[in-house]
Amino acid sequence: MACVRNTQLETLHAGQVPASRTGDGSDVIVVDADGNRIPWSEVSRIDDDEMRALMREIVDRLYTFHLRIDDPAFRAEIDRWAAMTAKWDAPKPDPVLSAIPAETPERG
Repeated sequence: MACVRNTQLETLHAGQVPASRTGDGSDVIVVDADGNRIPWSEVSRIDDDEMRALMREIVDRLYTFHLRIDDPAFRAEIDRWAAMTAKWDAPKPDPVLSAIPAETPERG
């Protein structure tokens, strides 16, 4: 919540969502400035500059979070914010990161 939510992601999400009678967007077509008709499922909704800025912001927040998590005042604030996530689904391990082998201690 502290590292991804309330970032530029919120700005990107704030745009107008097109109406879809099917509910899945399969009936939505975007017509670009050159007259190309692009199905909604194939439209890129974020450009490279927006993606780059979003990823940098999230990485910087994750980095700062890890640097400061042992600071009691910072931790108290994070814990206060975490109360807002009480109704969210519980996190689960990411399968890609979980598949990376862990370092095992050397045996003597």
